[in-house]
Amino acid sequence: MSTQPKAGAVLFAKDVARLAAFYAQVLAVVPKHAEAEKVVIEAEQFLLVIHAIPPAVAANVQIVSPPVLRENVPVKLFLPVRSLAQARIRAQSQGGGLKPVEAEWSGPEFRACDGFDPEGNVVQFREAQPADALAS
Repeated sequence: MSTQPKAGAVLFAKDVARLAAFYAQVLAVVPKHAEAEKVVIEAEQFLLVIHAIPPAVAANVQIVSPPVLRENVPVKLFLPVRSLAQARIRAQSQGGGLKPVEAEWSGPEFRACDGFDPEGNVVQFREAQPADALAS
């Protein structure tokens, strides 16, 4: 019996190691594969590949702290976390962040909050919640 491949995304980075450490920490997973040019982070439902941008492009990319947010892009990732509260703490400790609790919102069986990684990519984090918890 064959296993169905997981859905996933590739995120290009100037600093592969730093961005991979951020996502591994916030998602509370250990990278599945790591090399200088790319790191594969596997969660239960998906794969996230952090891939180096070409050196010629990287030379023109400026990363500052706190990062300048890249909000006007055609794609925004949303990733599952066990706890938005824990994700907020872990993100901040790794050079990123999440918006305050007041910015969280609920969808069908999840609670969500936008955040950002150390390179300024805007990402949404989602915590699963039972349907009956959202009704109250």
